[in-house]
Order: sequence, then C-alpha cells, then structure tokens
Amino acid sequence: MPVRREVLGGLAAFGVLPAAGWADVGQPAWVSGARDAAGRFVLVGLGADLRERFRVRLPDRGHAAAAHPYLPHVVAFARRPGKFALVIDCRTGETLGELTAGEGRHFYGHGVFSADGAWLFMTGNDYEAARGVIELRAVAEDYRLVAEFSSGGIGPHDISLLPDGTLAIANGGIETHPDSGRTKLNLATMRPNLTYLSQGGEVLEQVELPGDLRLNSVRHLAVDRAGQVGFAMQWQGDPVAGTPLLGVHRRGETPRLLSAPAAEQRLMQGYAGSIAFDSPGRVAITSPRGARMHIFDLVRGELDAILAAQDICGVARSGQGGLVYTTGMGIVGDLAGNSYQFADLQFDNHLIAL
Repeated sequence: MPVRREVLGGLAAFGVLPAAGWADVGQPAWVSGARDAAGRFVLVGLGADLRERFRVRLPDRGHAAAAHPYLPHVVAFARRPGKFALVIDCRTGETLGELTAGEGRHFYGHGVFSADGAWLFMTGNDYEAARGVIELRAVAEDYRLVAEFSSGGIGPHDISLLPDGTLAIANGGIETHPDSGRTKLNLATMRPNLTYLSQGGEVLEQVELPGDLRLNSVRHLAVDRAGQVGFAMQWQGDPVAGTPLLGVHRRGETPRLLSAPAAEQRLMQGYAGSIAFDSPGRVAITSPRGARMHIFDLVRGELDAILAAQDICGVARSGQGGLVYTTGMGIVGDLAGNSYQFADLQFDNHLIAL
C-alpha cells in the first residue's frame, strides 16, 4: 500500500487535494444521515457542541458513511440494497463523484478508509451467487474499483479497521436478492460470522456463533484502541428470552457474548442497531425498537448503565471521552446530560465519528 506522501501526490494530481482539511468545515466531530422536515434525505455534520456544522442533500435514504482521515470528504452510502455511494466535499456540499454498484451487485451501506487515506473498502453483495464481497477502491484514481474479494461469508453488512490495518467484517449471514426486496431467503441455513481479512483479501481468522445462536445476525462493529472488536447482533428467529445482542472479541480468543438482566434484555426486542466503545472497558449497544441504550462494563461482564430514549439508534465515541447518541426524534445528546433537539431533522441509524 502507498505511504501517505505518495497518496497526497496522487490526490493533488487528480485535483482533489484541498488547501486544508476538516477545519474548513468547522471541525465536525460526527456525521449522520437524516431526513428533514420536507422529507428530503441529507447528510449532517455535527460539532463537539452537538450543533450542526454542515448539511448536504442525498438522492435517497442513506445508512452509514465513511470519513476520510484528513481530507474533508465523506462517502455516504445508500441503505441496503443500495446502488449508490456519494463522495461529498463537506466544505462546499459538492458531490465529487458517485460510486455505483456493478452488474449483479448492490452495496450494504458501510465502508471504511485505510489509515493512510489511499483506499476505500466497501461491503457488497454478489446477489446471483449469494456471496458477500468487499470492493477495494483507489482514492487517488477517482475512487476507481481496483479489486473485489470475498467477505468470507454471506451478507457482509459492516466493516471496520483495526489499529494494525486488519479489516473486520460483520457477515450477517442473511441472503437477499433485489428481486425480493429485503426478504430473508436463507433463514433455514444462515450462518453469520465475524471475519478478519488482510487488506489484500486474505482470510486471517473467522469466528462463528454456537449452533443455537446461528439466527443471531452479526450486523455492526466497533473497534477500541487496542484492537478489541465489539459486534452488535439482530435475532432473526422467534423471541427467545436472554438471547445475547452483544459480543466482544480479541483475535485468537473465544468471543464473549453478553446480555442484560432478563427484563431489560426483553425490552431490546432482539435488535441492536448500533455499537460503540466508550473506553476499552465499556461498550454500548442501542435498540430503536426498545428505546434503550445498554452500556456494559467489560471487566465485570455486566450491564453498567441504561439510557432510555425514544427511537435511539446512532451511537459513537466522543473525542473528549464518553458517548454521543442520536435519535429519530431529532435529538443528539451525550451521557453527561447535554442534548440538543433539531426541530427539522430525524436522524437515521448511524452516527460516524471523524
């Protein structure tokens, strides 16, 4: 992979190197998809003070986004089964390019940049072959698709980057096809997994859940500074008391699966929508269905705190420590009790830290 100065030279040659970076758009701390009061879909940048820094129109509903490590560029991904990903200059709101899924492909709504900013990795579906894929795109070549490799499973939803450059893939295990919309086609045989890949597509390690949890779709990921991976799950079967929705894993070890006490766990309705580490020792999952955020102490392996908020889903680490969340009611808040409500916005599923 290129070193940073080579990447900068390539970006300059393609005319996409700005005079400055994220400071040019007010140093936003997070981005999120949202719907405004007129029903339009937008991408919103939020500052550390929880106020708006920028707002950019999207052609349809977004899901998650990937923020470039130093350029003020965000790639906004369509909601599954989406066909678009927009490269947006957050200084001007200009769309620098639209990345489209190839023949027989759609995107899953997530992606991540390499640490040097040279590469964008995107999750996708080869739906005729029922095969998960990872697209590799070269930033300095107008995000040209340069490679595609297997995700190591079916339905790769989320993708994260570990500190050592390894890619973690949440293979949710659910087969879908655009002709059937969002219908789940393989519940009788689904096998989700957490897969670790090299940036060249080599499978380094795979983790599967026990057989009685094979309907627990591994959906969303978070990574702490030490490389520990947290994964949020969504149960696809009939309600089962105590089904865990949170897992944590270190490479080479057995995953830990955590649940809240029974009454609280039932309120989550088998659905964890987002996940974020507060610190290496605490991790949170959210449930918009259950109007809950559960925060777990990983040292004790127990539920540590609860935040109740209607339609809560987005959650991300704060640069000052702690967690920030968003809701479909237009609220952005933190665990210290600070919050701000946007009268004209409904935040979507994910809050992405810059």
